[in-house]
Amino acid sequence: MDGELSSSWDSDDDDYEKFILKMNPPRVVVDNDSCINATVVRVDSANKYGILLEVVQVLTDLNLNIKKAYISSDGGWFMDVFNVTNGDGEKIKDESTLDEIIDFIRKSLGADTSFIPSRRRSVGVEAASEYTSIELTGTDRPGLLSEVSAVLTDLKCNVVRAEVWAHNTRAAAVMHVTDLETGSAINDPLRLSSIKKLLSNVLKGRTMISSVGSTHRERRLHQMMLADRDYERSGDIMGDVNQRPKVSVVNWGDKDYSVVTIRSRDRPKLLFDTICTLTDMQYVVFHGNVDAETSEAYQEYYIRHVDGSPVNSEAERERVILCLEAAIERRVSEGIKLELCTRDKVGLLSEITRIFRENGLSVTRAEVSTHGENAVNTFYVRDAAGSPVDPRTLDVIRNELGQSVLQVKVPNEMTKTPRQEFLSPTRFLFGGLFKSKSLYNFRLTSF
Repeated sequence: MDGELSSSWDSDDDDYEKFILKMNPPRVVVDNDSCINATVVRVDSANKYGILLEVVQVLTDLNLNIKKAYISSDGGWFMDVFNVTNGDGEKIKDESTLDEIIDFIRKSLGADTSFIPSRRRSVGVEAASEYTSIELTGTDRPGLLSEVSAVLTDLKCNVVRAEVWAHNTRAAAVMHVTDLETGSAINDPLRLSSIKKLLSNVLKGRTMISSVGSTHRERRLHQMMLADRDYERSGDIMGDVNQRPKVSVVNWGDKDYSVVTIRSRDRPKLLFDTICTLTDMQYVVFHGNVDAETSEAYQEYYIRHVDGSPVNSEAERERVILCLEAAIERRVSEGIKLELCTRDKVGLLSEITRIFRENGLSVTRAEVSTHGENAVNTFYVRDAAGSPVDPRTLDVIRNELGQSVLQVKVPNEMTKTPRQEFLSPTRFLFGGLFKSKSLYNFRLTSF
């Protein structure tokens, strides 16, 4: 009887929330006049749990950088302001992008709350028949991605999209695969069981396979690494304390808030990573202020747990700090960034990662995608021993893959005037990708 009453109340709550949204539809205003160096996005809506993450996720998936944010959602109404720029740090002047900001935010906050822009890097928007989703977590080690890719190739699985993160000796991956012969999802239970068993043997960790994922891919990676407790630091991976984000949590007794402050180096998707982790830890942001207009980002949030209480113990406070540090660090990749654009083929990921492994390189993060017949892959690599990558190793890889276009950028913090060294006279142009005789096109960026 109690269960029936609870179910009835949940249904009533859902109906009431839909009614409120219908009577007070989200209002999104884009303003290019009030700020000299950013486009201002104002969002007003009836409040609900997770609404801040939904808005930040849309802005992030549109590849916008959030330079400032003012958050207020205390009570039944959500009123937020975001100052955003494009990838070049400029105002958004493209009318189609401005329309997308309004349309995507309104739809994500409307009746169809599972809406995610289908053209963006997200999970759960394709039909279940298009791919099989594989989730992997386990202990990281050199050559792990190469071994996983080789297993999938041997099992006649084609990787159409993948994202891999490694942090604090832990690794997590979300991979979308199709059957090599049919090009569609793999549905045979016996075959799926075999894939899971073999991958589990390689990873010695957790493997989950489903017909389709329903969660944003990058959010799912955060959830997986959080569940795998990658925020726990062992003595041999303490790292440079001075390079870590500075996170503090103090209670404001008069208002029953916990105040979280974070100082870190600014980078794309920083706000998403922070809000994603707070939301997945079941905290609600009632007020907040974000300033990332310089190289250092400052974030301040007034939070409570979903049960209405602030952070209640020293153990909980320490866990919040460690989890937020980990959320920020996961996407910070050491070493060299390699961007590979080439015509897709069976076993391409396995081939590339095998070459990295044979030349002593370890992949710390990877993003793999296919666009029609083309593969667009990004790898962050370092020496397996943790040392800087030897330039001679890169030459060997270039020779093994064939003639390529190689661009090296010196990090801004290492020189006042960023300089570029081109090792090939041919410029790296995505539009003219296949005009070159080379099979592979590489762009390398050092960090």
